[in-house]
Formats: sequence, structure tokens, C-alpha cells
Amino acid sequence: ANRWLKNMEKERQIRIMKFTDGNYLKLLEAAIRMGTPVLMENVGEEMDPAIEPLLQKQIVVKGSSMTIKIGDSIIEYAKEFKFYMTTKLRNPHYLPEVSTKVTLINFMITFEGLSDQVLGIVVEKENPRLQEQKEQLVLEGARNKNKLQEIEDQILHTLQNSDDILADAAGIEILQNAKVVSDDINKKQAIAEKTEIEIDEARKGYKPIAMRTSGLFFCISDLANIDPMYQYSLDFFKGLFITAIGNAEKSDELEERLGFLNKEFLESLYRNICRSLFEKDKMIFSFLLTIKLMEMAKEIDDGEFRFFLTGGVSLGDQLPVCPADWLSEKQWGELNRLDKLKRFKGFLEHFEKDHGLYKQMYDSPTPQDFELPGEWSKLDKLQFMCVQRCVRPDLLIPAISNFIVDKIGAYFITPPAFDLGLIFKDSNSTTPLIFVLSPGADPLNNLEKYAESKKKTVLKVSLGQGQGPKAEKMIQEGIKLGNWVVLQNCHLAVSWLGNLEKICEDLPQQKPHRDFRLWLTSYPSPVFPVSILQNGVKMTNEPPMGLKSNLMQSFSTDPISNKQWFESSTQPRIFRKMLFGLCFFHAFIQERRLFGPLGWNIQYQFNESDLRISARQLLIFIDEYPEKVPLDALNYLTGECNYGGRVTEDKDRRLMAVILKTFYNHQTFTDDDYKFSPSGIYFAPKHTEYEGYLDYIRSLPQYPDPEVYGFHENAAITKNQNETDLALNTIMLCTSSSGGGGGGGNDDAVTFKLADSILSEVPLPFDVEAAEKKFPVSYEQSMNTVLTQELMRFNGLIQVIRGSLMDMKKAIKGEVLLSAELEAALNSLKDGRVPAMWLGRSYPSLKTLGGYIKDLLERLKWFGTWVEKGNPDTYWISRFFFSHGFLTGAKQNYARKYNIAIDLLDYDFEVVPDEENALPPEDGINVVGMFLEGCKWNAKLMSLDESEAKILFVKCPMFWFRPCKSDEMKEHQFYEAPIYRTTERKGVLMTTGHSTNFILMLKIPTIPDPGHWIKRGVAVICSLND
Repeated sequence: ANRWLKNMEKERQIRIMKFTDGNYLKLLEAAIRMGTPVLMENVGEEMDPAIEPLLQKQIVVKGSSMTIKIGDSIIEYAKEFKFYMTTKLRNPHYLPEVSTKVTLINFMITFEGLSDQVLGIVVEKENPRLQEQKEQLVLEGARNKNKLQEIEDQILHTLQNSDDILADAAGIEILQNAKVVSDDINKKQAIAEKTEIEIDEARKGYKPIAMRTSGLFFCISDLANIDPMYQYSLDFFKGLFITAIGNAEKSDELEERLGFLNKEFLESLYRNICRSLFEKDKMIFSFLLTIKLMEMAKEIDDGEFRFFLTGGVSLGDQLPVCPADWLSEKQWGELNRLDKLKRFKGFLEHFEKDHGLYKQMYDSPTPQDFELPGEWSKLDKLQFMCVQRCVRPDLLIPAISNFIVDKIGAYFITPPAFDLGLIFKDSNSTTPLIFVLSPGADPLNNLEKYAESKKKTVLKVSLGQGQGPKAEKMIQEGIKLGNWVVLQNCHLAVSWLGNLEKICEDLPQQKPHRDFRLWLTSYPSPVFPVSILQNGVKMTNEPPMGLKSNLMQSFSTDPISNKQWFESSTQPRIFRKMLFGLCFFHAFIQERRLFGPLGWNIQYQFNESDLRISARQLLIFIDEYPEKVPLDALNYLTGECNYGGRVTEDKDRRLMAVILKTFYNHQTFTDDDYKFSPSGIYFAPKHTEYEGYLDYIRSLPQYPDPEVYGFHENAAITKNQNETDLALNTIMLCTSSSGGGGGGGNDDAVTFKLADSILSEVPLPFDVEAAEKKFPVSYEQSMNTVLTQELMRFNGLIQVIRGSLMDMKKAIKGEVLLSAELEAALNSLKDGRVPAMWLGRSYPSLKTLGGYIKDLLERLKWFGTWVEKGNPDTYWISRFFFSHGFLTGAKQNYARKYNIAIDLLDYDFEVVPDEENALPPEDGINVVGMFLEGCKWNAKLMSLDESEAKILFVKCPMFWFRPCKSDEMKEHQFYEAPIYRTTERKGVLMTTGHSTNFILMLKIPTIPDPGHWIKRGVAVICSLND
């Protein structure tokens, strides 16, 4: 758009400016006076208030002169003035007060437009003469059309100005000449059109590669939906394509040559994009490339693809009895919906007969390689993954890998290694190089070493408040002297990013020293300037994956890798064994992050600086206190200050302390048989030299079992399932919301039917006034207030759900405007997800749409029974909107009954063994509706026990929540299990001071040491994902 506008207004000397220019208002005023057109580039979603009078056209007319007020100045307004604004935002949302004042034009590249551009590029490179002829014809055709237009205008002018055309000899002569010229042009145009058809026929051979390449551009442009840093310009894409044309293998056969070209470009695109993606997104990118290529070749069924991503849309319909006791209700529901797809007709009947065969797939460690029986063995890889989704969804990632290899080759599942030298070659003095950071990554060391090898001076500054001027000074110095300038943590300098954008845009005009490089580091940020991301060279450098690689990296880190430092301790045996324990701890806590909330509630950014300071402190303390190792001090400094300083959640701090004591204890350096985990594989090696530790690390397994991190073997299923869910959700962000999980007409018809179905099931709001009369505010019974407050909250949710569904139906009919919020809700319904507008008024939930509606109906029914029949004997804590209010109400009843200050009370907990015959207690409440994650309850031993294989959640026993003073609590060994509302575990503080997720600590009897369950990540969950 910028180039087109500049060409169109070139003769009128268009002025280019940006809101970030310091003097843009003065330049704008001058242009308004002179009638010079202005192009305002890189506009954001918010406009500078100073141009408001211009947008509103607040022009004052006095006689023949026109004036307008810009800022504090009243200036003359020239009629010829034109004001253009362009934005680089992919999907800008302008408020109505902006969009009503301007004319919005979508200048985004279209598939057809890009195909034409790519076709022009490939023909120009492969057959320059043909492309030249085409361009000449286009220009000649345009000239001829202009000439014809001029002739037509001349004829009309003559006819208009002549009183009697028949008597006007001059007029007749003009008309005759016009006819001769017009006939001549039409003949030329006919010849040109015929020639153009012949040229287009010759160009047609290159059209498949143009269309395929254009589709791939839209594939990479969708990556910005995953992460705001994944932005790529069209110029970058074209540059890659032109390079691929030059690098591809030559051939005289057109089809063979195009095959080489396709292969070279696809591999080049993968290599160049991969270096800027995080590890978790690299395989997803390969999968998206594969799907895009299949989509363009019409090799993919949209219904099957949507089913693979969503499992179909369910509203908790009544299902037939499942014949396989090992299959979960969710998976059985998906199998029933799979049977509705055209290619899978009869699969449910086949499964019911031969479910024993699928038990082998369920039990297999490699279900992605399982061979389906009979006619179902003919399913393609995507169809096979639909089946695997229903039986073993936790291992879909290896299946996706197989799918990619099968369709486009093994090259696309082995990302290229990080190579700073190779990336540096692609840069120049006007192109910024951007490190996109991830937790634990610190690229500065690698960069400084590389700069040292290149003999370059590195100037660095960590951005933050007040550091902008310092950074600008460094950049100016670097431009002159050819230094490398590193600006760290750009995401922290939000207010200065506009200045940085202007600096980067002005670099070509400043003609910097050829050795100058501008390096930027930033965590992903939605406010990072798009123009820098599109024009810069992006790269990610993540910490090593896996325990073994992490340990090796730690021993390669300064000062540990420094032999002199490593051998400097006066107590080498103690120091080296403890140092190994510290490195193991460093790897341990980072690898636990892979297990999601089971590992840590919050994903902390532990990095090498924590390890370095802890290692140096370890050396100092061991040498300072030779008589006795000060373990308490070391545990405090390492666990509470260095690493613990990053840990903000109290349950995570408890976990950190327990983990560190596994490594920082006397046995680590006194007992050579002391093991870090039950398997006996992991320990601090006997006293040895530096190389001896490296040899031991090399001998460790590449893929350790979860037991090394303190987990049960089931944690591997949780980890794999989390990875699968993340991958599928990420893929959905990058694919259009078309298709459905198994039919029923087009999208709108399916959604309309779905909205009707939900409306028929979700009841009307509760009658709160009637409930308040039946359960009035009472000093003795706080539960009356709890009930009416809960009903009000549920009414708010019901109104949002019913109101939005009615609006969706009207929008589908075209009776109301489809707002952005309503469109997002419609797309969520199509994908079987809960709309964000519902979740904004809802209790926390991670369920899919069907599970959410079913859960909501159960909650409403339970509260309806409470209203109808009075206070329940047993309370379902999982059905409350605000569980903290319910627990406070029960405590308040006790406080008022016995006249004790509520601040002095806490809950003690007892397991109720006979749940079926349990009577309501005299004091306190019986609570059910909870699940245990990471363990099970052993009713015989009355203790927590190890989980059974592949059983991730079990029902928690009924507990008597007994209010009492702290000195009245019963003494016994217990594990304090945190109760969370959802499996996400982490939450934020509400205005009430409570967490949106954590409820309270539940004391559960245990025979094993409580530290064992802390490492296991054991928690009580109120609402499961499905």
C-alpha cells in the first residue's frame, strides 16, 4: 500500500511521516497549507489526539478561505490536501469513533494477487524473454486503453460543443480521424490479446508452483496467532523464493525442474522459519506446512481434520453402554462422534466387536505404529490419527511426526541446530538481529564469545526505566565505529519501543559502518514493533532439553567449566560431590517444568545466573567452615534466595525446599551409595576429576523415567497429554474455523442447531426473591446468605449464556450485527470450546463445550434441590461458584454458636469412612466432589497410596471439615494437600483477597513421609478437564 500510494502521488511530492517523528505536527501543518498529500506510516490502533480536528474535518470556511485548528495553531487549509494512513498490524481493531471518521481499505495481499506476483518472479528467472514480452504487452495494453479513453472524451467534447454536427466540417473531420485511430488501436489490441493468450499459455506451466508457493506464505503469516514475535514480511518471503530458484537443481524438463524448485524452497522456508521458532512450535510448523500442501492439493477432508483437532462437538448426549471398561467416558464419546464421519461409518460396530484388539493399542508404548485390522488398515495417516485420538490421545505427538514424514519427508522433523555464525551471515549493518528469549535462556554468553572470535567490541545495556538515552548514545557510537550494540530485555522498555522502531527505520539513511550490528533480546511481547520483527533476523536459543543435556550444559558453564576454579577447594571431595548435587538440582527443577502444573504451579524462569551464584557460594562456605558443612545456610541461600527468589507461590516454595534437601544433605558427600532416586541410576559419583563427572553424565539415559523427578510413572501420561493438548490448541489458532466434527449441513446450520440445543437445556434464571423469603438472612445460619449469593452469580452466567445464544441465532439469520465478541463466540461453538464471553462471567473451568454444559446443568440441579428441599446433608464443594464464601459461612456458623472469634478458628479434617450412611455432623460440614491427582486413597490403610497405572485421577473420600481452635486439632502424620478448582492450579488474586484457583490446604492422613507426596505433586482437584 505504501509503495502504491507513493507512486500515485509521486508528481505531487507526497510527504512521508510517522507519529513517532518528533516534528511531525509542524510538517503536517506545512503540508495542509501547501496542499501537499501526506502519508502517515505505521499507525497503531490509537490515534494521536492532535489530529482529531483533521479526522473530523473541522474546517472553518470564511469567504473564499478555509482554516483548520491543528494543536494550538489555526492554519489555512488547501483543497488539494490529501491525508493517507497505513498500518502494519495484521488484524487491527479500530474503535467506532475512529472508523466512522476515515475510509478503511483492506490492502492485505490476496492469494490470487500473490500468485500473480510469484508467477512473475519465477517466469522472469526461468524464462526472462517470456516475462519481458508479458510486461510489454501489459504496458502497451494500458497505453492503448488510455488512448481509446482520450478519443472517446474528444468525441464527446466535439458533440457537446457543436450546435449542428452535420454542418460542422471541422467536427466531422475530428470524428473521422478518431474513428481511423480507434480502429487501428482496436486491431492492435486484438493482436496483443491474442499474443497475450499465447504467452499466458506458455506461462501456465509455471502456475502450479506459483499457487503452491503463495499458499505457503499464508501458512507462515498465520504463525503470528501462536506468538506475537512470529512476524514475517512478504519481502522476506519473496527473497527466500528468489534464492531457492538460484539454488535449486537445474533440469531441461519443466516438470522435473519445478519438482526441484518446490523441494528446495520448502526446505529453505523450513530452515529459515525454524530458527525463529521455539522448540515446542517447530513440529507444529511442519504439520501446518503439510496440511496446507494437502489442502491445496485437495487431499484432505475438512470434517476429518476438524475431528482430529477437536474430537467433535458434544453436549453430553446419552451414549450407548461402552463395552471396554478401560476406555474413559470422554474417549467413548469421541468414538461415537467419529462413527458419524463418512469414512468411518461402521467403525463403532467394529470396535464393539473387536475392542480387545484396541486394548493392545491402548497398552502399547508406541500406539502410533499400531496396525489397524481388516478394511480399517486402508485408512490414511490423518484418519489413523483420528482413531488414535479416541484410544491413546496422550501419544499423538509421535503420530503427528509419522504423518509429517509420510507426507513431506524426515527432513521436516529434524530442525537445524542453532548456528550463530550462519545467522550472522544473513544480516547486515541495517538489519537488527533479535533473540526471542525463553525461560532459562541467556544468549549473552554465546554472543560475547562469538564477538570475541570476530574481534568485535560489544556495547550492552539492559533496558528499563531511564535507559533509553543511554541506549541511543551507544547505537550512535556503534554506527560510527562499527561496534556491536546489544539491547537486552526490550520487552521491559514498552514506552521506549517507539523510539527503537524509528532508530531501526532510520538505519539505512544513516549509512552505518559495515561492521555495525544491532542485537536485541526480548521475551515475547504483543507491543514489540511489528516493523522490527518483519525486517529483522529473528532467532531463538533455548536452554538444552533433557536432564542429561542440562547437566552437560551446567558443567560447560563458567565458573564450573574452569578447571582452576573446579580444583580450588580445600575440601575437594565434599565440594565436588555437593557441586554435582547442585548441578543435578538445577537440571531437576528445570525439567519438572515439562510436566506442567504437576511440576510447578507457575513456570519459573530459572537460568544459569542462579547456578553460577549458588556454585560460588558453595565454594566459599565449604572452604570457610572446614569442620562442618553449613547445610542450613546453603539450603537457605540456594533454595530461598538464589532460586527461591524467583518463586512467588508458597506451594512451590515448599516444593523447592523439599527438592533441594535431596541434594544438599550429609549423605550426598559422606555416603557413596546414596541415590538421588529409587532407580539407583542417579547419584553423585565417587570423588573424581572434572572429566570423570562428564563421563558419568554421558552414561546417563537420554530419556529418563519420571521417577528421577520424584513422580509416579503416570506423570509421563500427564506430560504427554499436556503436550498433545497444547499442540492441538496451537494448530487450531492457525487454521480457519471451518468444518465440523461430523456433519449436519453447513457451518451456520450446525451452529444454529447447537445454540437451540443448549437453549433448550439451560434453564431460566432462579427466582432469587422467592429463595430469600424461604432462606432469610439468619444469625444462626450463614448458609442462607451463601445460597442466595450463589444463585445471583449463577443467574448472571445463565443470562450471559442465553442472551449470547439468542444473539448468535439472530446474527446467523442476519437480524443483528455480528460483533467481534459474538463472532469469537460462534467460532468457539463450532470448535466445541466454551466462548470467552461465557468464561468472563463463569466459575473457572477447563472443560470442552459439552463437558461445561453438562457440569453447569449438574450444578444448577444441585442448587435447585437445595432451594426446594432445604440444606443438604453433604456439600459438593466443586459445585460452588465461590467456594471460599461457602467455607467461611460454615466456619461462621460454628463461631456464632460457641461465641468464638472467627479469626481464632481453622479447619481440622477427618475422613468419613462410610459415605453412604453419613449423617450431617453437629458442627462443621461433610464435603464431597473432589478428586486426587498424583496418588490414590487406600481405605484399608486409611492413608494416601501410590496411583494405579494409567489412572490419573481418583475420587477423593468424603471429609468432615471440623472448625476448631488450632490447639484442639488432632495430632497425626498428614500431608497438606492444596485444593484447587481446576487442574491448571495457578490462579490470580481476586478483589476479595482469595485466589481464583486455590481454595485451602486439606490435611490427609499418610503413612509415607509427606515430602514424598510433595515431590509427586499431589493435589486435590474440584473440577477435571473433562
